Amino acid sequence: MPEPIHRITGIAAPLPRANVDTDAIIPKAHLLTIHRSGLGAGLFSEWRFDDDGRERPDFVLNQAPWREAKILLAGENFGCGSSREHAVWSLMDFGIRCVIAPSFASIFHENCQKNGLAAVTLDEAALAHLVASAQAMPAATMTVDIEACRVTAPDGREFPFTMEAARRQALLEGLDEIGASLRHDAAMAAYEARDRAQRPWIHALPTA
Repeated sequence: MPEPIHRITGIAAPLPRANVDTDAIIPKAHLLTIHRSGLGAGLFSEWRFDDDGRERPDFVLNQAPWREAKILLAGENFGCGSSREHAVWSLMDFGIRCVIAPSFASIFHENCQKNGLAAVTLDEAALAHLVASAQAMPAATMTVDIEACRVTAPDGREFPFTMEAARRQALLEGLDEIGASLRHDAAMAAYEARDRAQRPWIHALPTA
């Protein structure tokens, strides 16, 4: 089950590239595992490292303090391409807890929901202000308040955002789809008991 998220305060790394696909987020060479831990090492690996495995000093997540970022400021259509859930896992394993972008690819957006990664949509003007703030004050923190649906920039300027009620509640309570269903466990058990009483032939075990 994901951890509940009420607000995220941390350093924000600016990566305002449009159409960043999941193959760039986590290249296919890192997809040989079904485990979520350890995938942070492969996050943006073809951008972070050269062919000899050395860090590329010009990539944002290789630079202090952005290598400690909890928030990623991304471009439009972030997470496009294949549906690989590993992309979300790698971001979270690296330490990213929220991605802010003008838009997200739909499957990536759903994978964020399933895993408890906050995906916040802001318009391009708001994102440009946040990116400029992050570049001007790299060590300053931003706050993403899921309860209030508000992003606060390092200079104190606030940007409201909207989020589907169910998605917001799932983040606040740390629920994935299974967890949300289990909240209705008593009602489902009561329905099954009534159905067994009313239609026992459906639930009868087959005879040998």
